[in-house]
Amino acid sequence: MSALSAPHTASPISVWRPIATDTFLVGAPHYPEHVGEDYWERDAERMAAAGFNVTRLAEFAWHILEPRQGVFDFDLFDRAIEGLGRHGVKTILCTPTATPPRWLTVAHPEILRVDVTGRPMSHGTRQHCDTASPVFREHSRRITKAMAEHYRDNPHVVGWQTDNELNTSMPESYSAATLSEFQHFLREKYGSIERLNAVWGGDFWATAYDDFEQIVLPMNFVPAFPSPGHVQDYHRFLAFATARFQHDQVEILRATNPGWFVFHNLGGIRDIDFRGPFSTDLDFAGYDIYPFLYDEFFRQGSPAKAQAIHLDICRGFSGNYIVPEQQSGFGSQPGFCTLTPEPGEMRRMALSSVARGADGLMFFRWRPAHFGAEIYWMGLVDHDDVPRHRYEEARRFAGEMTALKHKILGTHVRMDVGIAGSDFDNQEAHGTYPIGLPSPQDDGIQLYLHCYDRGVACGFIHPEDDLSPLKVLYVPHWVMWKDDWTKRIEAFAEAGGTVVIGARTGTRDENNHVIRETAPGASLTRLTGVVVEDFGRLAAPGAGGLFEVMSRSGGLVQPPNRPAESARRKRRFTLGNHELEAGHFYENLTIVGEGVEVLATWSNRYAEGRPMATSRRVGKGRVVYLGTYLTPELTQVLTDRLFADADVTPLVPDLPEGVEVTMRQNADRRLLFAQNCTNEGQTVAGVAPGRNLLDGEKRHAGTLRLEPYGCAIIEIG
Repeated sequence: MSALSAPHTASPISVWRPIATDTFLVGAPHYPEHVGEDYWERDAERMAAAGFNVTRLAEFAWHILEPRQGVFDFDLFDRAIEGLGRHGVKTILCTPTATPPRWLTVAHPEILRVDVTGRPMSHGTRQHCDTASPVFREHSRRITKAMAEHYRDNPHVVGWQTDNELNTSMPESYSAATLSEFQHFLREKYGSIERLNAVWGGDFWATAYDDFEQIVLPMNFVPAFPSPGHVQDYHRFLAFATARFQHDQVEILRATNPGWFVFHNLGGIRDIDFRGPFSTDLDFAGYDIYPFLYDEFFRQGSPAKAQAIHLDICRGFSGNYIVPEQQSGFGSQPGFCTLTPEPGEMRRMALSSVARGADGLMFFRWRPAHFGAEIYWMGLVDHDDVPRHRYEEARRFAGEMTALKHKILGTHVRMDVGIAGSDFDNQEAHGTYPIGLPSPQDDGIQLYLHCYDRGVACGFIHPEDDLSPLKVLYVPHWVMWKDDWTKRIEAFAEAGGTVVIGARTGTRDENNHVIRETAPGASLTRLTGVVVEDFGRLAAPGAGGLFEVMSRSGGLVQPPNRPAESARRKRRFTLGNHELEAGHFYENLTIVGEGVEVLATWSNRYAEGRPMATSRRVGKGRVVYLGTYLTPELTQVLTDRLFADADVTPLVPDLPEGVEVTMRQNADRRLLFAQNCTNEGQTVAGVAPGRNLLDGEKRHAGTLRLEPYGCAIIEIG
């Protein structure tokens, strides 16, 4: 197995960045401590027979590795690693800090997280300790150092995963340690209490402080709402503390063996500023993918769409990644369970991950546990120790990826349409003052799903990234805006790109203060040629009004049998030959620049005839300003108008429903990935001529037949 690039030689973070490797990592997380040792040799033999080259160990085993403070016992994992290594299966070790042992929480109960009600978290679960705690950080460094030094020269250990899915269970903490560290963070950030008071707006509701020791942690409904600046800085602190906690570990690992690669397996991106310090410590990102779980929780239309959304959002933060945990079967904890992938579907989901940027993948998990809180989280081998269709699908996938690694590695995912994303401050700024509106990410998903259904290459990208491969960029109401971003999107437009700027963009500064000039601010006004004269909220499509929105978040409740006034105040607009209803928000625009074309006007109530959307030619391209939020109907009409001019076309015309297409490419090759996400055969017409790398490199010239859950990788040309 070749080494991956070290951090100091890795290219800067970018959505277009592949992992610097010639090895496609494929395997499964494994927990030898969950079964008797008589299983181990058979497990290693089966992994090798499946074509696996790696496994992941020890993420929840601190109590085994250090049964008493300062007493270390590596024997179990030494023997497991050696047995796997004899069969050619390398090991990724994990720092086991997501599950500290009971002796530690007994000795130091102050390291436990505390929820907003003041209740300390408890042993008997996971992620119950506070990563901001200096005491917990010290013990994290101890176990990391002991493990690193013990395995420093072990030839079977090739890399490390830090912790496990940081912040997925509970990113917030209201402990004494968090408060003290938060106060210190603010002192370092602002220097003087006067500066902090100015930034947080201390003259509103007498929320000013006399010194940093007086500062409290922000809580809602105690009895009202805290300052958005206060809340924003709290979440910035949580992201800082998470990155610092990880850095403690990475620093030790790098110093011990610079040849190891290091990554983290994100289960979400809550209070993690991935484009900030968190990422600079890592060789690449890992994203855990459970399509059926996401679809159950987020109702995104189908497991396939849920998987695509999560992976493409994540890739916007990091570029290519590995999947350390790919759902393999039925998944559950006591309070929920998922549907079960049908035969063929697990491989299809794995290939969808590769299609969207995975340069390595591990199926979760090798075998299910017989005890604990995930006894029905199924793996590749069943409870009765019998490998069935999931094992066979994993074996087939491993063989395919090993054979095709020279084609896949080194490519990035194509995007013709980019949605501005991957910005910690803007997503958090929305959360500090949501007022019932969709987040930037949720609004962008409207456009994303439209493109997904039509086979248009679309994803998420940060404005500081290279925009030149795009044809269209949509900015979904980023309230915090930097003038440098204006320069970048202007250059993109001048070179021929189409920029669409959503309502409310640029209306607050970095301190979460509303700007003191007419929206959207000086630089965006110069670029768009419009200003916002006034604005207001509209009912969400299908919603009754403000009270209904608030009731879903535990606030006020709409009285029964009383229609909301906002439901009656519907706003309509005309775009081309279409009259549509607006949702969520409206802005009335005034043209102040030259060369501005009105694309849409409000068509009812007092604003009838006022501009709602405009377009201005900028160099070879254009900049569109949109004075509302996206709805499915608006997205359809707007893209019909803009995509043709921008030369945005589907990867495959007339894509059948339930078929997903993406493309990975570089300067040398183009690989069209097609996955049938249904249980019925599908015929896909209009496919560019090429060789199907998953079908003996047979040549296809126009029409592709996909079996139920069938997949193809067409090398075009």
